[in-house]
Amino acid sequence: MDDFVSESDSEYASYWRDWFISSRGNEYFCEIDEDYLTDRFNLTGLNTEVQYYQYALDLVTDVFDLDCDDDMRETIEKSARHLYGLVHARYIVTTRGLAKMLDKYKKADFGKCPRVMCHSHPLLPMGLSDLPNMKPVKLYCARCEDIYNPKSSRHATIDGAYFGTSFHNIIFQVYPALIPAKSTERYVPRVYGFKVHAAAALVRWQNNQRDDMRRRLRKMEVDSGFKEGDDDIEGDEDDDLEEDEEIGIGEGGEAVVAGGVGGVAGHAGAIA
Repeated sequence: MDDFVSESDSEYASYWRDWFISSRGNEYFCEIDEDYLTDRFNLTGLNTEVQYYQYALDLVTDVFDLDCDDDMRETIEKSARHLYGLVHARYIVTTRGLAKMLDKYKKADFGKCPRVMCHSHPLLPMGLSDLPNMKPVKLYCARCEDIYNPKSSRHATIDGAYFGTSFHNIIFQVYPALIPAKSTERYVPRVYGFKVHAAAALVRWQNNQRDDMRRRLRKMEVDSGFKEGDDDIEGDEDDDLEEDEEIGIGEGGEAVVAGGVGGVAGHAGAIA
């Protein structure tokens, strides 16, 4: 602390922000410029959302001089962190804020996509709601266009409102050259090296759903609307569909075996 007091006023004013940014678990945040924090226009409406707003603002800007007990100090400290997060969501969509977050994005400070086919593409923090205390922060991958939970539990508790729902899209609007090529690679399920026939799997699922519905209707003694004798016809259709499950027709006209492990063993594997 003495080192900062001996420095210039501008360096001393950034002490609390330096401490906050360097704290473990706050790696997602960038440092907000002092000019932005001292401009009351940028803080419009936050006085009703933050407890002890003025004290919290004084603490963030390092002009706090209230003599208070430890409990009061801890409460103001909590409010200061919340205030900084709310201002942070506004700051990172400004020109200066986008540039700072861009530097962190290029260094992969927010982590890398866990999806294998994205080849460790950098992630961006985002919120699922602009309202505080609603949803924790998530990580967005621009390559697969999906979102993920942070790997660290320290980051998983950060409020998503501190980054907002628009930042991860705005940064690619401002820097279109950063938009990555979409991932066209997809995992293909295989059995003993042969592709699993997706159409046959769909038919098998539909049959199971239909059979479950029939059993529920019979149990509830609900009139299904089928005429007498339809069960026999349906039973024949079931047999035909079971055969379709075992042997399907591929896109190129080739036979595709889509049965279970026993079917694979009996037919020497699923043929794609």
